[in-house]
Amino acid sequence: MAHWLFREEHDMLRRSVRSWVEKEIKPRVEEWEEKGEFPREVFARAGELGFLGLTYPEEYGGSGVDYLAGAVFIEELARCGSGGVQAGLGASVCLAGPHIYRFGSEELKRRFLPPTISGEKIGALGITEPNAGSDVASIQTVARDAGDHYVVNGSKIFITNGVRADYVVTAVKTDPGAGHRGISLLVIEKGTPGFSVAKKLDKLGWGASDTGELIFEDCPVPKANLVGEENAGFYYIMQNFAWERLIMALGAVSGAQLAMEEAINYSHQRVQFGRPLAKFQATRHKIADMAALIETARCLTYHALSLFVAGEDAVTAVAMAKIYACEAANRVTDEAVQIHGGYGYMMEYPVQRYWRDARIGTIGGGTTEIMKEIIADRMIR
Repeated sequence: MAHWLFREEHDMLRRSVRSWVEKEIKPRVEEWEEKGEFPREVFARAGELGFLGLTYPEEYGGSGVDYLAGAVFIEELARCGSGGVQAGLGASVCLAGPHIYRFGSEELKRRFLPPTISGEKIGALGITEPNAGSDVASIQTVARDAGDHYVVNGSKIFITNGVRADYVVTAVKTDPGAGHRGISLLVIEKGTPGFSVAKKLDKLGWGASDTGELIFEDCPVPKANLVGEENAGFYYIMQNFAWERLIMALGAVSGAQLAMEEAINYSHQRVQFGRPLAKFQATRHKIADMAALIETARCLTYHALSLFVAGEDAVTAVAMAKIYACEAANRVTDEAVQIHGGYGYMMEYPVQRYWRDARIGTIGGGTTEIMKEIIADRMIR
């Protein structure tokens, strides 16, 4: 859909990503969902096509910092019908990479950004712990100063790409008694002694992405792998939340659109009482409600995106967009299952996956409840 926010080059990019998704991703989604992961080659292919470097400068292998282009990529990738594929690619270049690009030393940027943008390396962001989700300040993973390196002990959970990531941008406590003021970010590489994957987690949705629980036992990490300044990690995490939440809102809108299109197609094919479901008022009204929800979510999300790319304060608008878009996706995908009736409950029909994949939206990247706290706090202040 044409929108004033996007220029001609963004429309060209949209066509290019959509063609790639239709030809190379969608035909294999069912296979990857069954396997519980998609091939590493997909990262390399996306890198080869230039899709992983859209928000990075040319000096690191990107095509120039253009968050509108990044948004287009996320929107079109979400149309593949697998939240897991979107999550895996997104976690590497939209969650892990940006912390290194925005706050890391030049050495870290040179070491990790080019192979991430080319798809040679897979990145992950390790914040969540068994007892610290939305409350980032309560993380308990500790990095003890040992001279020229840190010794890390602790664990992380629900980490997208965690099982096969080549590196994890990891939140640690470098000053355990300082609360959120004692958090730092360390790049911990695969193969580092003491770093292990406890297990691959079995999830309700996002089946094609690997999600892991990570363990750090006396894990030595060079001080050169510190991202930015020591004890400034909490502020770095907060600054990247706007982009992460926008990504979730954009993906939610595209996922809801896909579910509605699937429901419309099915309503034309399914005949009951001598006529297609599309002829029944009950079905037509459901589709009208779905379309209104999607369009409202899209408008809210694009408004937040416009503020973000303009460098304005987008925190409130992003929180609103994430709430509305992700809640709308839950409702739309649920109605898509309802329109399919019994077939919607069968695993052979993709709408059940759209419904399962959408459910994480109101949890990941900050729950709906946390988003409401952010909005209320800023409104009242």
